[in-house]
Amino acid sequence: MGLLRSAATVSSFTLLSRITGLIRDIFIASSFGAGPLTDAFWVAFRIPNLLRRLFAEGAFSQAFVPILGEAKNQGTPESVRLLLDRVAALLTVALMAVTLIGMLATPWVVSAMASGLRAASRQTEFEAAVWMTRLMFPYIICMSLVAFASGVLNTWRRFAVPAFTPVLLNIAMIVACIFLTPWFETPIYALSVGVMVGGVAQLTVQWVALARLGLTPRLSWGIKTAAQDPTVQRVMRQMLPAILGVSVAQISLLINTNIATWLTAGSVTWLSFADRLMEFPTALLGIALGTVLLPSLSAAHAAKKTDDYSNLLDWGLRLVMLLGLPAAMGMVLLSEGLVATLFHYGAFNASDVEQTRLAVMAYSAGLIGLLAIKILAPGFYAKQDIKTPVKIAIAVLILTQLLNLVFVPLFAHAGLALSIGLGATVNAVLLLVLLCRRGVYRPRKGWLMFMIKVIPALAALAAVLLVANQQINWITFDNVFIRVLWLGGVLATAGVTYFCVLFITGFRPQHFTRKAL
Repeated sequence: MGLLRSAATVSSFTLLSRITGLIRDIFIASSFGAGPLTDAFWVAFRIPNLLRRLFAEGAFSQAFVPILGEAKNQGTPESVRLLLDRVAALLTVALMAVTLIGMLATPWVVSAMASGLRAASRQTEFEAAVWMTRLMFPYIICMSLVAFASGVLNTWRRFAVPAFTPVLLNIAMIVACIFLTPWFETPIYALSVGVMVGGVAQLTVQWVALARLGLTPRLSWGIKTAAQDPTVQRVMRQMLPAILGVSVAQISLLINTNIATWLTAGSVTWLSFADRLMEFPTALLGIALGTVLLPSLSAAHAAKKTDDYSNLLDWGLRLVMLLGLPAAMGMVLLSEGLVATLFHYGAFNASDVEQTRLAVMAYSAGLIGLLAIKILAPGFYAKQDIKTPVKIAIAVLILTQLLNLVFVPLFAHAGLALSIGLGATVNAVLLLVLLCRRGVYRPRKGWLMFMIKVIPALAALAAVLLVANQQINWITFDNVFIRVLWLGGVLATAGVTYFCVLFITGFRPQHFTRKAL
């Protein structure tokens, strides 16, 4: 399967996931608004997600996938099965220990994550956050094993199932929001139950997919033997710097969440909904490309195909610019329409729309950087060099917090989003510079002409969106269907305009097709 087709497959299912995620957030916004208890839920939900990214999708995948790819290409089927068995056993035991400790220490964990909730006037929110966090802590077990299964499936180029399964979490939360809230004295607690049901559903589906490939781990309690396996030890050694690198990003998130809890009530929710919108381009393009690139980069590195390695990175970066630039422009110029159409219902009022819009615009400043990181970081991971991105991440963490000192007093919660966006841009630039200096990435000819051809299409896109904003007052629409139709029409017109101008300037789909290695 070609890389563009693989990326399209991942993007399609990821789009479905993000659509259901938006529907989920629409239900949450309509039912609970952007009040104190909603903030408490997002704080509680962020804690297991933080640990999931720390132990699973981030550090584990970065360390595990390249080594698994190497074992698949150079080892025997039995050695691969043994590696899967032993990694799964160690991962499960470690997760159970972390979950148990976390559930016992939940009040202290919440205090560290959201110290603003410890104020005497916010004890109800604090207690709600503790209750929901404790209930959702086992979610990390489900999602870390899901990350394990995803790494295996992606290595075997079965991209569809890992891309689809997040839909199950969103569906479970939607069902909980509709049907379970009447059963709880504090209705928002129902969402926590939905999270756990969704986690179990995702794990079940991915385990079935592994079974179909005959790759389901044979779990055992031979932990000592597993820990002494040389290949498993390599994964663990790679995970240590990877955990540090992911920790840097999560520390930044923790600090920003803490700051947000000290700002106006609703700030955590506004940032969460703005982040949800940003997940559309980052997931549809950045994560999709990163997912399909890492196995191919690992294969090119194992085969010592340096030109193919560089060309893969170049291909990814060109797609990022071609699709990321219009996405960033759309987020800025159509931010009010997007937020109002998606969230302006029930308890989520016009003021909430405005505050979320500001956060979306601030995040958009770093969209190209966020997307480029998804392409450039695998350029290091595939070579099993995790230390370099870690060092860059530490420097960016310091920079981000320095920017917070400037932007938060000026722009409140939007300042937090702006600092993250600018930090991501600096991160991407540093990754790019180091890849070029080391000769890992050598830009192919034609970048200047490439950008010259893109500029007229961007100008045409901007013109469509500016005219739409002048003609449409997104807040005043009472009918949800009319609002959705207008937004869909504007997006479709802008998209068709952009790609038509690209076609006129000489772009063709075959310019971006590439076979997987």
